[in-house]
Amino acid sequence: MTHYDEGNRAYTMAITLVATLGGLLFGYDTAVISGAVKALQGFFIDPLHHDPAMAAKVILQYRLSVAVVIAVIVYATGSILVKLYGRKKGAMIAGVVALIAAVAIWLLFRNPLTLTEETANSLKGFTVSSALVGCIIGGSIGGFVSRRLGRKRGLLLAALLFTLSAIGSAIPEKMNIFMVEPVISFIIYRIIGGIGVGLASMLSPMYIAEIAPSRIRGRLVSWNQFAIIFGMLVVYFVNYYIAYSHQGDETWLQLSGWRWMFASETIPAMLFFVLLFFVPETPRYLVMAGREEEAAEVLKKVSGPKAAATILAEIRETLRVRSAPWLSYGGMVIFVGIMLSVFQQFVGINVVLYYAPEIFRNMGSATDVALLQTVIVGSINLLFTLLAILTVDRFGRKPLQIIGALGMAVAMFGLGMTFFLQRVGMGALLFMLMYVAFFAMSWGPVTWVLLSEIFPNSIRGAMSIAVAAQWVANLIISWTFPMMNDNSALNAVFHHGFAYWIYGVMGILAAWFVWKLVPETKGRSLEEIERLWRRH
Repeated sequence: MTHYDEGNRAYTMAITLVATLGGLLFGYDTAVISGAVKALQGFFIDPLHHDPAMAAKVILQYRLSVAVVIAVIVYATGSILVKLYGRKKGAMIAGVVALIAAVAIWLLFRNPLTLTEETANSLKGFTVSSALVGCIIGGSIGGFVSRRLGRKRGLLLAALLFTLSAIGSAIPEKMNIFMVEPVISFIIYRIIGGIGVGLASMLSPMYIAEIAPSRIRGRLVSWNQFAIIFGMLVVYFVNYYIAYSHQGDETWLQLSGWRWMFASETIPAMLFFVLLFFVPETPRYLVMAGREEEAAEVLKKVSGPKAAATILAEIRETLRVRSAPWLSYGGMVIFVGIMLSVFQQFVGINVVLYYAPEIFRNMGSATDVALLQTVIVGSINLLFTLLAILTVDRFGRKPLQIIGALGMAVAMFGLGMTFFLQRVGMGALLFMLMYVAFFAMSWGPVTWVLLSEIFPNSIRGAMSIAVAAQWVANLIISWTFPMMNDNSALNAVFHHGFAYWIYGVMGILAAWFVWKLVPETKGRSLEEIERLWRRH
């Protein structure tokens, strides 16, 4: 096992911190929408109720956009299925998926182009969650990008996409090179940013895992999750400051304030792009690319001269087959990766993070107060993520995941009950903070640690399946929450509490899944974990 003391601590920490900026932008880009939900609805969607002709154009373009998204997801799914099952069997399964998608598209277009409550809620949900469409695409191509461009250049591409998205989302009318309605232009730029998020969500933890010595790998990969949460907290402060600068003036926020929220992302995006020029490529990619001397130099710096030769030999051994079939180790490793990703989202975390101001407004808070309460949520998230970083290499991955899932389930059942009983107040806030705390100490950082560890080197690209599945699950949760939360029939019975009970059930299922199927990876090198899957 490599000893950290033999390497250059400062160097290892410095390149880790640069890589975690990808996580910071991940958090910043996905959470910036939280402060703008109401403003976007007022700017883009509410006026459609008074202009049926404009509404019809927007709905048509929205449905076309959804059809394109479905087609892209089907294509990506087909490519993955071919890699998993071979050309013939994979194509047959992909054909069934395509048929189901075609039926979904037909159902989408069969309704009239009128703005019903259901259509307005769906359009709002898609506008808010549109970045997740890009995340699915970015996650799907992450394996390809990591192999063809490398981990470092893949992160450079992500930084450029972040910058373009920030500018385009802030001024979608002026950057409307797509010749569509402004709301659709906004959605497209959010999707572009989402591709950057999808790439960074895979490449940042992969980069850190491949650079870090095994004894502290869990801790260093967890710093990526800390950066994600820190990025969210930063943008919560930014959103609050922008709203507070005009005393929470709803009219100004609806016309201009939301633009400054999105534009603010250009600063960390450009910083990330510049700093990436000063970090090395990972040793494992360098060996794959036939650049072993460069790999040896990087290993000497991060692990020390004595350990470098041993690690290099291990890497060379596991990379004898540069790109093995994804089912070379059986289907369990891929299934575990996918389900870890799905459960991380199905417990409902991004509903809390994206819609927190909306939830607080349902509790009766004004916009600026709701944004301040969101800062409190972000602070708790950050604090307990630090706790996870300090314990993930001490207590192990499985105990944290199981305890966290059960704690989230209790909190979500409690939050749903406060809404159901219409006793929303301090109790609801405490349940929300409890939920965020349990997520931050478990499924937030630890899921990424496990995903960066469990995939053997020769099928590391298969991690893209898990990442893509995570973003599909995120899209489903974020898109459907407004449909449940703003549904008149459900609210007449559950008073906004229905969705939270669904997420509570998911927490219980997540705990059972980890207990039964997820292996413990604490203290094992990537090569030792690979041998574990070989035994399966």
